[in-house]
Amino acid sequence: MGTYDALLVVSFGGPEKPGDVMPFLENVVRGRGVPRERLLEVEAHYQRFGGRSPINQQCRDLIAAVEPTVDVPVYWGNRNWHPYLEDTLRRMAADGVRRAAAFVTSAYSSYSACRQYLDDIALARAAVEGAPEVVKLRHYFDHPGFVAAMVDHTRQALDRLPAERRDAARLVFTAHSIPIS
Repeated sequence: MGTYDALLVVSFGGPEKPGDVMPFLENVVRGRGVPRERLLEVEAHYQRFGGRSPINQQCRDLIAAVEPTVDVPVYWGNRNWHPYLEDTLRRMAADGVRRAAAFVTSAYSSYSACRQYLDDIALARAAVEGAPEVVKLRHYFDHPGFVAAMVDHTRQALDRLPAERRDAARLVFTAHSIPIS
């Protein structure tokens, strides 16, 4: 696999304040013909939570935890919001990075969690003169450390329930939210 001179955290991105929400959503669905009414519905969901997604702060926290453990600089680029992947690759090229390992924050394999990230990395590299080679690391949904953390956090959540409710608790896995329809 070779050596790397940087680690690139690649994520989806998200709005950080109420005024970011609609521009973010328009960016996410660009070219897909999503009706404006649907965007307004989704915007209302974001606004109920202060117009902010937790994902960018989660990336900052991840980077802060990882930086002391690696011997290379850590960069961060998003597909759909600041810091954009293309801007990050431009900075990496200016910093002299030649080959980076890319950790994509989506643990699972699907078109939007794998192929689309690879496509976005390729597009960003094509747009940046002297962009570093970027090698995407494998998905980690089945990595023992990830599984152990999920089990531990699930147990902690169940332990916070009153004893009489634990047996009735249901565990639901979902990517974004609990669907009603």
